[in-house]
Amino acid sequence: MTGVARALSTITLLLAAGFVSAPQASAQEARQDQPYVVEYYYKAKWGYADEFIQLFKKNHLPVLKKQIEGGRILSVKIEKPRYHSTEDGRWDYRVTIVFKSAAVFHDPNAPGAEEAIVKQLYPEQDKFKREEQRRFEILIAHWDVPIVPVE
Repeated sequence: MTGVARALSTITLLLAAGFVSAPQASAQEARQDQPYVVEYYYKAKWGYADEFIQLFKKNHLPVLKKQIEGGRILSVKIEKPRYHSTEDGRWDYRVTIVFKSAAVFHDPNAPGAEEAIVKQLYPEQDKFKREEQRRFEILIAHWDVPIVPVE
């Protein structure tokens, strides 16, 4: 028995015996009809934050606004820190998106999904793809943080 198989077997036995419980979905994910909040953090190379946000506003924000019109997204908020922080904790922009629900967030084929909107808004797909590639080349880091309420 391999190490992985042994570990899975042990976990299965512990679950069956009731010594440990299976991971529970977060409260927010369990309530599929509740809004689902995700914060997206962007850290650009020094001196390129302005170019990043210009490209974001040109190519991505209109897609998000169309998703608001369609009801998939409830709101979008873009923020930046007032002052600089340490390099380890630095981020240049935070985009908070409130989706209608976790189910809508996780379904790429939900009405108002991104791919169809991009094709509608940007008929010059090659240009759009080049600019989006540039937007991500500017980044040092990008991370997404699903947010759950604390009761």
